[in-house]
Amino acid sequence: MAAGKTSPSPFGDGNAIASETSSIAPHSRHGSEGTGTTPRHRDSGEKEKEKHQFRSYRLTGEYEQPWIKDKRMKKTRYNNWIVYAFMVIGFGVAGYICFAATQSVPKHDYCLILDEDFKTLDTNVWNHEVQIDGYGTGSFDWTTTDPKNSFVDAEGLHIVPTLTNESTPISNEQISNGFTVNLTADGSCTSTTPFNCVIRSNNSLGYTIPPVRSARLNTKGKKTIRYGKIEITAKMPQGDWLWPALWLVPQDDVYGGWPRSGEIDIAEVRGNGPDYPLGGRDTYTSTIHWGPTTELNAFWRTTAGRQIRRTDFSKSFHTFGFEWSGDYMYTYLDSRLQQVLYVGIAGKGTPKDFWDRGEFGDVFVNNTLLPNPWAGSKNRGAPFDQEFYLVMNVAVGSRNGWFLDGVGGKPWVDASTYLAPGAFYQRVDDWLPTWGEGNARGMTVKAVKMWQEGKCA
Repeated sequence: MAAGKTSPSPFGDGNAIASETSSIAPHSRHGSEGTGTTPRHRDSGEKEKEKHQFRSYRLTGEYEQPWIKDKRMKKTRYNNWIVYAFMVIGFGVAGYICFAATQSVPKHDYCLILDEDFKTLDTNVWNHEVQIDGYGTGSFDWTTTDPKNSFVDAEGLHIVPTLTNESTPISNEQISNGFTVNLTADGSCTSTTPFNCVIRSNNSLGYTIPPVRSARLNTKGKKTIRYGKIEITAKMPQGDWLWPALWLVPQDDVYGGWPRSGEIDIAEVRGNGPDYPLGGRDTYTSTIHWGPTTELNAFWRTTAGRQIRRTDFSKSFHTFGFEWSGDYMYTYLDSRLQQVLYVGIAGKGTPKDFWDRGEFGDVFVNNTLLPNPWAGSKNRGAPFDQEFYLVMNVAVGSRNGWFLDGVGGKPWVDASTYLAPGAFYQRVDDWLPTWGEGNARGMTVKAVKMWQEGKCA
């Protein structure tokens, strides 16, 4: 196009401004470097170009849409309405099924028998257990009434393990050799078995005084339930080889010694870090223990765990719940909707009783057919048809397989029996730094609620 002439715009009205004949470059945000010319500015006195008006190319007036009048399109619309109708019916049926399912869930009356917020430690509710034997698990802690190991403050009840040589006058040398702890002599031992109350350290024999002191509290003889519900709001400890537990034990061994009369572990945690192969403090386990003998404890049939992501149970409080009736038992985390372990007792598809569940019928011991310890009960839920009480504790180590040998740098071997506590304590410089500062090495219990099934009298 020749310079100085006008060009009609395809978007304008034909009266477009003539194009410039000069060789001025477009304005740059970095000036006019390299152009050899001076850019124009708004205050140069030149008239700005008028903006082009957009012209629509949409058709004007009436135009044909034959598909609207096509009778076949009506059939398509009818088909769509049929689909929509079935969708509405489907949603309605699904809603009814869900509603009916919720109505079929058993609803129980409950009577609140304990509402504990730990403003104080009520001795009308709580007992301390004082022993040094490891309570059958072979743990390395000495449970005490020492206020350094259990106390109440604004956060709640704290159960905190401490080194024996820090909380008593007992030295490291005495822990290993030549010192006697006799809990019977001072009347503090809560066991009637001398083995659980007296120990003398001896290097030659491998006897070591428990190198850690902790606490264990229970509601035995004061608050028990036979069917009901429990909720415990707690924060777990941080530290290698710590073993916090919230569990239920039978008030009376109606069917015989453990595990014939049962045990209900609501929540157990390993204090090790989340990288611990079996699951550290980011994982908790619920387990039901039962069986005709210790060797035939069938807990592996009734155990389940829950892992939380990007955090762990030592960082904040969680509610650990348990619900129990004649038809079922189950545990949950924070809400009944977050079920962890479910054990059906009655109903379609459940075994006739726990003897059947364990498949013990053809088991022989010493060439004798194993007797059924629950045969005398008419309740298919036996041994879980008796009164149970609550236990809360923080153990340290064990010799029962809770911490597997050779896993996670475990400093002792379970089978070494009496040598295990000494081997554990020799590595104190490895595990003690992993324990949390102050109360963080302990379990903090903010609240405990217990309900008995049935209406309050």
